[in-house]
Amino acid sequence: MSIAVAVQPQVLRWARERVSLAPAELAAQLGWKTAQRIERWEETGDLTMAHLERLAQKTHTPIGYLFLPDPPTDNLPIADFRTVASQGAEKPSPDLLTTIYTCQQRQDWFREHLARQDEEPLPWVGRTRTTDDPVAVAAEIRTVIGFDFAARAALPTWAEALRAMVTGCEEAGIMVMRNGVVGNNTHRKLNVQEFRGFALSDPYAPLVFVNAADAQAAQMFTLAHEVAHLWLGATGVSEWRSQTTRETERFCNAVAAEVLVPTEAFIAAWSDSADTTGLVNRLARQFKTSSLVILIRAKEAGRLSETEFEGLYAQELSRINAVKGGSGGDFYRTQGSRLGKRFARAVTVSTLEGETSYTEALELLGLKNSEHLNKLAASLGVVP
Repeated sequence: MSIAVAVQPQVLRWARERVSLAPAELAAQLGWKTAQRIERWEETGDLTMAHLERLAQKTHTPIGYLFLPDPPTDNLPIADFRTVASQGAEKPSPDLLTTIYTCQQRQDWFREHLARQDEEPLPWVGRTRTTDDPVAVAAEIRTVIGFDFAARAALPTWAEALRAMVTGCEEAGIMVMRNGVVGNNTHRKLNVQEFRGFALSDPYAPLVFVNAADAQAAQMFTLAHEVAHLWLGATGVSEWRSQTTRETERFCNAVAAEVLVPTEAFIAAWSDSADTTGLVNRLARQFKTSSLVILIRAKEAGRLSETEFEGLYAQELSRINAVKGGSGGDFYRTQGSRLGKRFARAVTVSTLEGETSYTEALELLGLKNSEHLNKLAASLGVVP
């Protein structure tokens, strides 16, 4: 017999609303045809422990929260750079919050790991200001991460260019994590409309998260944008826009565009054409970046009027938003991308050497058992 519990009705309502489910939708997820039982819970607060546990699972709510006297406030634990003009971004979803908390936990572990090895702080973290020249900052970033334009243009695909950029960032000391879902839960897909990425600045263990549900070309701009945040020492969530009013975001957009599409190279490559869309797509392939970045560069260089830019940008944004990203295939290769190979190698080596417990390592890596950890270590080349 299941134990009866009594909780505050407003907390049950909060749990449902935080995942944007109507009573009937939540009832359907719980396997019921009508919303009657959900509505009764939210009127009385009376239900069984078994039902409370299922409710917590379906609403991605820690079960302890459901016993609180009042609904907690879901605030972002880091700065929010997504605001436009006087309008703030919507309340963060449980998926975004969980992703940030997980990355913070991983960053804390890695920072302590580096401290035990007497690593020096990275000199470029936080040394830039928004008043600096974006062209000069971008040139420095390209040098630090080894992201040469000519070498990138020779790569055949966006996927290879993105991998090269990620590798360069990790070799420079940046933790890069790319994922399109929460952890390994393919039923909890991250929403590109909510955020494209975030940066957790730290002089020893700077971290960038890229929403891999986005198109690969767009992921490259997000990565460059978040790396610019690290140069500023600015921790926060981003959703890069062409018309942002925030100084920090304008600067990071300018730097990212220059990292991917240097002004001089762009001007040399642009040629007037009756087929502007075709030209933009060709240059996007050449520079291995998003067509949105090419459009921004064209406007900045005076190759497109404001009206032409707005129309083409809206068209391309709609097309890109319809493209599904994510990384499928072999689980352990995918896990290396989700965790960042630098971090994953550090945790597996530390565990196999006995410095980190298997329990802690499995939690950090999002794995179920030691066999999975050993297979991940093998896929990373840590063990034969």
